[in-house]
Amino acid sequence: MKSNGTKYVTVDQCVDLILREFGDDIRIGMPLGLGKPVPLINALYQKAKEDPRIHLTISTALSLEKPGWSNELERRFLEPFANRTWQGVPDLEYLKDIRKGGLPDNVVLHELFCKAGAYRKDPKMQQCYMSTNYTHTVRDCETNNNCIFAQLLVKRQDGGETTYSASCNADTALEALKSFQESKKQGKPRMSIGMVNTQLPFMYGDAEVSADQYDVIIDDPQHSFPLFATPRQPVSVQDFMIGLHVSPLVKDGGTLQIGIGALGDSIAYNLSLRHNQNDIYRQLIAESGIGATYAQLINTVGGTDSFAQGLYGSTEMLVDGFMQLYKNGIMKRKVYHHAGIQRLINAGKLREEIPSDILTQLITQESIRPYLTQKDFEALQRFGVFKDEWAYQQGWIVNGERRYSALLTDPENLRAISENCLGTHLKNGVVLTGAFFIGPTDFYESLRSMPEEERRQFEMTGVDVANQLYGDELLRSLERKDGRFCNTGMKATLLGAIASDGLEDGTVISGVGGQYNFVSMAHALPDGRLLMMIKSTRQEGGKTLSNIIYNYGHVTIPRHLRDIVVTEYGIADIRGKCDQEIIKAMLNIADSRFQDELLAEAKKYKKIPETYEIPQQFRNNTPARLAETLKAYKAQGLFADFPFGSSFTDVELLLAYALKILKTKSVGPGAADIPSLMQDLPAEVPANLTVFMERMQLGNPTTPEEKQLEKTVLLAFRLAGFC
Repeated sequence: MKSNGTKYVTVDQCVDLILREFGDDIRIGMPLGLGKPVPLINALYQKAKEDPRIHLTISTALSLEKPGWSNELERRFLEPFANRTWQGVPDLEYLKDIRKGGLPDNVVLHELFCKAGAYRKDPKMQQCYMSTNYTHTVRDCETNNNCIFAQLLVKRQDGGETTYSASCNADTALEALKSFQESKKQGKPRMSIGMVNTQLPFMYGDAEVSADQYDVIIDDPQHSFPLFATPRQPVSVQDFMIGLHVSPLVKDGGTLQIGIGALGDSIAYNLSLRHNQNDIYRQLIAESGIGATYAQLINTVGGTDSFAQGLYGSTEMLVDGFMQLYKNGIMKRKVYHHAGIQRLINAGKLREEIPSDILTQLITQESIRPYLTQKDFEALQRFGVFKDEWAYQQGWIVNGERRYSALLTDPENLRAISENCLGTHLKNGVVLTGAFFIGPTDFYESLRSMPEEERRQFEMTGVDVANQLYGDELLRSLERKDGRFCNTGMKATLLGAIASDGLEDGTVISGVGGQYNFVSMAHALPDGRLLMMIKSTRQEGGKTLSNIIYNYGHVTIPRHLRDIVVTEYGIADIRGKCDQEIIKAMLNIADSRFQDELLAEAKKYKKIPETYEIPQQFRNNTPARLAETLKAYKAQGLFADFPFGSSFTDVELLLAYALKILKTKSVGPGAADIPSLMQDLPAEVPANLTVFMERMQLGNPTTPEEKQLEKTVLLAFRLAGFC
């Protein structure tokens, strides 16, 4: 589409524009997660359903979906919660059709990343998956001739001027807009579309965009729908113990990346405990054996003190865990996008107060020239080194009638500039650099309600900046010092390889996303470390299986990029180690129920001495020991299942707990006992359980089906020990 000025249209008008410009071959890309213009893609999808001549290709990631249910019991629990949590949030119609049986033949959906397991059993989605690094997304979509990019925006009006922000999705949007401009210059048809949603918080940094970067803007109040919220997940003992092992590996004054979900919340909680209740934290670190077992590693890469300097967030995803760390006084290390300033800060020569000799220091370390250029002056002024009232004019620093030469080699001139032109404090620092966000409802409200100056500390930028050092290696290396990049894998081999996104038969579980980017960055930074988190076991078909295995036929992170692996049982520092050392370290953090089998396999392939035995101190890696470790602390009110609050009511939480126990029982070895257990249930519902029956719309069951459901819920509470 040739740029003749931005067009402001309705959804229907936009669909007509697309069809007129691109005919029956529509290739549209949308951001990951929250930033999808749902009304527009639904309208376009409906056109394709009605007209099979239209070939619609959608490239995106993480299409957000409300929870579904597979039986009447699940419906009665989930439907009221879903109606309350996602009231007014529109559904993606293509997702609804996938769940009903599939997309039309003329529609193809390429999901580059998805919720874990979302399309595990969908052949078409498996066949259409495109594996790519997050930082290569725009390039690969361009390779496939993606002609349209559409996203949500939020606008801000100030003094009659309207500005826009990519808000939740600066990630690939900024690069896509640049790519489209280049393609247009080559005569390729391209269309960029922004849809305004005033529910989004206005985010700053590179996320600030102008209307003229878009060919089309849809600004209709009816499309300012509520944001899709992701309720917090319960944090298990297993999750908490992984976070506990991670927490002393994070260095005060360093950099942190965490992700969404229970493990991210666990890390945030344990770091908050370390900072705000340090005596209790140190006691737990000692009692758990973490302090003694990993003392050398902790002293080298982390610590157990509270955070005097604080942390800086360098992450692709701004998650609620970061907000909790900010509220708890931990996310407070500001960085400044100026290599000279940041180098002085890292060396301990500069704090927020600006010293009178700062120009001399910057000259000494060759960050600025002795003859100050306009570019240098403006860069320093942006961060408060020069007062706002001073300007640079043809080699002079000017304020009205007052002026000083930009030549800083004259001692008297330098002294006069230092006395009259310098600011008092640094400004425009940021505590977090992210590329996209998604989270619970109160997370969005926290961002929206922040004063502008405070919200500016959470800058949003593209993944080409957030996920890698390329482009400004010096500055980003200075800012991301002591980086601890926390990522999650599904399986780990005894030799240190990680499978995070798929199975060995080729089945895609989620996608690589930005994981490889951050693994690579952890190795590129001189003081960076990768903390790869693996739950040592999983439940499958009623059985407990090990996630630490000898070998596996799918790899996301190859073993030559191994670093630190953390399970609920311990820490394996395997960077720079030989194979037998790696195997020994990995065996030490495996569940003890599987250690003998794993050791035998390593011996079978001659990768470890035949006489080797696992040290006794690592032979009690059991869930029971973990539960005992946290038992006393849980009794004090610590390590709650939802440490940062829940979207569920107290009644719903107990219901979910009981129903989960029932579900586990029904697929395990004890399933055969269920009929006899049903026979032993009381004829009447105990008084203490009536509130739960009412929540399940079973307060007065009348049909045989409802009475059977009542018995099933009663059985769940019997198994949970409530009756």
